[in-house]
Amino acid sequence: MSKNPVEDDLAIVFKALSNPTRVAILRWLKDPSDFPPQLEPAEEVGVCLKHIQARAGVSQSTASQYMATLQNAGLVTSTRVGQWTHYKRSERRIQELAADVSSEL
Repeated sequence: MSKNPVEDDLAIVFKALSNPTRVAILRWLKDPSDFPPQLEPAEEVGVCLKHIQARAGVSQSTASQYMATLQNAGLVTSTRVGQWTHYKRSERRIQELAADVSSEL
């Protein structure tokens, strides 16, 4: 790790974004209405992992790993509803990322 926490943070984010499917998931979450309807409004709680998994065409464990990586990078947040975990983009963090890239690189 570097002595600059912003550099460390950018490295974590870029590692999360190094996978094309994770980038696609972030893009898909930009408009949650593109996913199938669910009981809880996606705009409030996020998109259910099962819908993300189906759209990505990956196993449940792979989808969970992808979302954990995005969450660790601060790019998504999760909400637990019953047995399901729902995810939504962290718009604040994505805006901060753009500012960090602009100022640091």
